[in-house]
Amino acid sequence: MAKTKQEKYVRNIEAPIYVPQMAEQPDIISLYNTNKFSELVKEIDKSNLSDNDKFFLKIASTRHIKFNYKLIAEYYAHADKEMQKFMEKNGLVIIDFDKAIEYGYVKLSKSLMKIVGRNNEK
Repeated sequence: MAKTKQEKYVRNIEAPIYVPQMAEQPDIISLYNTNKFSELVKEIDKSNLSDNDKFFLKIASTRHIKFNYKLIAEYYAHADKEMQKFMEKNGLVIIDFDKAIEYGYVKLSKSLMKIVGRNNEK
């Protein structure tokens, strides 16, 4: 169904409130899977490449680490404030719109900031 010109968009930007589903914090090892990453690193280590090339490929291989964001959210909900801060800075959880902008995960143009009624000068 197409929107008409008279319809207005809601300009509220609010992050949904997460309600923990687990009574206890999940084991940290359950938050990620490094199988593919580990396989690649072993192959790289066995290669005849230069140390610089190996280093680069190992850094690139980190993109194969899989994260379980549902369990990460659960872990965050049970974590202490210091851990929560670092999880936020790493983009593992996005707490609110302003922090997402502050940490560089959301970039907005001046016109979009004007539309949502926020001053982009901080």
